[in-house]
Amino acid sequence: MIYFILKLVSNLIDLYSLLVFIYALLSWFPGAYQTALGRLVGSLVEPFLRLFRRLPLQFGRLDFTVLVALFALRVLDTLFLHILASLLLLW
Repeated sequence: MIYFILKLVSNLIDLYSLLVFIYALLSWFPGAYQTALGRLVGSLVEPFLRLFRRLPLQFGRLDFTVLVALFALRVLDTLFLHILASLLLLW
């Protein structure tokens, strides 16, 4: 049962990472954040990105917030996968 929960959490982290990546891609298209898709993705991703916007990650016109957020999601996913692997070794 724990295996399935950890695997589900890992898959949800992967899905959320994809949403963060789509959010970053939307910045390349003028007005994309005002579309229905842009508003939906923004409403799902912005609360998470706000955690990282407090950090000094903006250098001139470059904003590394999304990159750091994606890195944090990868670290979290790796942590879940290591827990999952250790549980599988116990069985």
